[in-house]
Formats: sequence, C-alpha cells, structure tokens
Amino acid sequence: MSNSEPIISIVCPCYNEQAVLTIFMERISSVLQETGYNYEVILINDGSKDDTLSVMESLREQDHHVRTVNLSRNFGKEAALTAGLDLARGEVIIPIDADLQDPPELIHDFLREWNKGFDVVVAKRVDRSTDSWAKKLSAELFYKFHNAVAHVEIPENVGDFRLINRRVLKAIQLLPENQRFMKGIFSWVGFKTSVVEYKRESREAGETSFNGWKLWNFALDGITSFSTAPLRIWLYIGSVISAFAFLYLSITVIKTLIFGIDSPGYASLITVILFLGGVQLIGIGVLGEYVGRLYMESKRRPSYIVESDKYQDAPEEKQND
Repeated sequence: MSNSEPIISIVCPCYNEQAVLTIFMERISSVLQETGYNYEVILINDGSKDDTLSVMESLREQDHHVRTVNLSRNFGKEAALTAGLDLARGEVIIPIDADLQDPPELIHDFLREWNKGFDVVVAKRVDRSTDSWAKKLSAELFYKFHNAVAHVEIPENVGDFRLINRRVLKAIQLLPENQRFMKGIFSWVGFKTSVVEYKRESREAGETSFNGWKLWNFALDGITSFSTAPLRIWLYIGSVISAFAFLYLSITVIKTLIFGIDSPGYASLITVILFLGGVQLIGIGVLGEYVGRLYMESKRRPSYIVESDKYQDAPEEKQND
C-alpha cells in the first residue's frame, strides 16, 4: 500500500451484499475523489453465504483504495464493525452500510463539520418513511425506553453512519467488552459532537438481514449493556406485590376473626400462585440475561477473528506485503 497514509477510512461491514457492492463502490468512490483527500475503503465480509467475498476481491483488484477483510465466520455486524475500526488507518473514520440507505454524499457535510473542529459528526434521520410502521414504532419505543433507564443517552434516529476522528477511535478501543453495542459505545465516549440531518433512502438492492427477532435481541443488548435498571425494576415490583399480599392477608384475617367470613378457596389460591410464579420467572429471566452477559464476558474471547486481510499496492509506490 502507498506510504501516504489515508486521511479518510470508510468502514463497511458486509453480509450477503453481492447485489449492491459494485453500485456502492461506484457511488462512494465518486464522493471520496471529490474530497481531495487520500482514502481507503475497508470492506469486511462477515461470513456471507453468497458471492460477497468474490465481489469484494474483484473490487480490490480494480481499485487500490479498496481493502478486503474476511472474517473466519459470521460474528455479527457489531463485531464486523469493530474489526473495521481496529484496522482503519485514517485520521477520520466513517462507518457506513453497503445498502446505500445512508447517502455517501453526506460525507462532504461530515468533513465540513470536522474541519470546524468537531471530533464526532453524526447523521440523524429526519424522515423514516422508508421504514414500516412496525419498525418506526419499535424504534421510537426503544429510544424512549433506553434513554429513560440507561446511564448514557443514545441520540434518537442516529445509527452507525457518522464520522469519528482518531482520538475518538482510540477511546473506543480502550473499552474491553466483546459483547458490543456500538451505538451505545459511540455515545459513551462522548467528545465534541455535531449533528447533520438527512432523509434516509430506500435500500438500493438486495434484502436486509435484520428481522424482527434480531432487532428485538439487538434492543435487549443495548439496554442490558448500558443499564442495570431492569434489575432494579424487579425490586420495586417485588415490593409492590409484597405490599398487596400483606394487605390482602390482613383483610382476610380481619374478615375471618371479626365477621366470621371464610376466605375464598381454590380458585383464588391458584390465581395468586400462577401470578406470582409468572412474575418470579420473568424476574429470573431478567437476572439470567445479565448473568449470561457476565458469563460471555468472563471468557475473554475476541469479538472477531480475521481470516484474511488484503489490499492492493498503489500503482505509483510499490512495496512488499
């Protein structure tokens, strides 16, 4: 690779993106050339099942700015994004998805704000008309609930598409956890931040790999990564139930001793037992979610494993790999 270090590093995790990668590279290369800065585009293959890797290698052979990273299996988008951030060499790093829902042209606005002295420039969606009503509602509920219970607030309608400088990247790399929720991590490190608003576009080609179940688990990861409030909530729920149980017990005893009224029997007893059993199981489930995260973190496994990391030397300056 050229001895001239890139100023801009584009980090693009890819999973089954063969249909859109060529279009993505054409569009983002045009934008990056207009900036006048030296750049690199890091394409990370996260265990794709289609021909994504072959397309990536073809793009690398055609353009010396392209660097292809192949993970040993599918580790998930957060791990693939982490791999790209760790390998980025630029002074500014811009994560972006290959589906082109986040317009590469916004990079010009990112760089303008960066030149003003901002360490982080985030892209905020002001129009989610391309999303289904269910996705819009679930996203709104997630942001409201997360920001209500978490110690770190995540900006609403802000994804991974953003600019961070190398100082921010070094701060992110200090965080040791391997169960990573990158939106929360980006927010946790802080730094001087600017916001650029934009309208999100429809997916250029291919299909999203995120379904309702994956999004639900993703939301759970976000909440449990940055808040212990769900554990504390069950303390309050237990206290309220205990208070009602004591009140009900007192009423029953008074009715029996003073008025001689027998307490209701089998039906009410079963109802109470089933209710308390359900509450206990939910509480154990919440506790298990946190214990599970502790268990996974205690193993200290890496977030990802790189099988190959390839780039093509710049034509004007050749050097051995």
